[in-house]
Amino acid sequence: MNRKVDIYLSKATQWRDEFVELRKIALASGLTEDLKWGHPCYTLNNGNVILIHGFKHYCAIAFFKGALMKDPEQILIQQTENVQSSRQIRFTSLAQIRTLKKVLKAYIAQAIAIEEAGLKVEFKQTSNLVVPKDIQVKLKKIPGLATAFKDLTPGRKRAYVLHFSSAKQEKTMEARIVKSAPKIFEGKGPNEY
Repeated sequence: MNRKVDIYLSKATQWRDEFVELRKIALASGLTEDLKWGHPCYTLNNGNVILIHGFKHYCAIAFFKGALMKDPEQILIQQTENVQSSRQIRFTSLAQIRTLKKVLKAYIAQAIAIEEAGLKVEFKQTSNLVVPKDIQVKLKKIPGLATAFKDLTPGRKRAYVLHFSSAKQEKTMEARIVKSAPKIFEGKGPNEY
């Protein structure tokens, strides 16, 4: 058990009971516990295997190489169409986690086997992200925001561009940028808490 994860759990206001249960299941697998990207992460020989994280409407266990996993229960979810490797199992209650405990253990064992075998996900080439000029201009209006945006991971940048550009009105797009600024400065994506 990692002290940083203890602190994370003590501060969790949403999904605390679910995180504790997922943590028990993860630790029982023999993986090493750490805190990465602000979330409990479980590794094998420094290779990331699973991550526990929460969103507004659900919490999840993410499998870093989930695209390589068999999914007999058909519960693995590709978070967005742009995610190539990771897959999630989502929960909205502690009861769901407890019901799927045996399945979760089997899926984690499968993820560990994939990591032990050294398997890699073959990534498709994605086109370089083009940030529309109007978004670039609005990012520059807030001091330091354009630089913070540039420092985000490609996936996070893409998520923000999709979020901003899906606004029907320019006023809405600008409001989304202003509202997202604190997360961008923290290096977080639009759906990270």
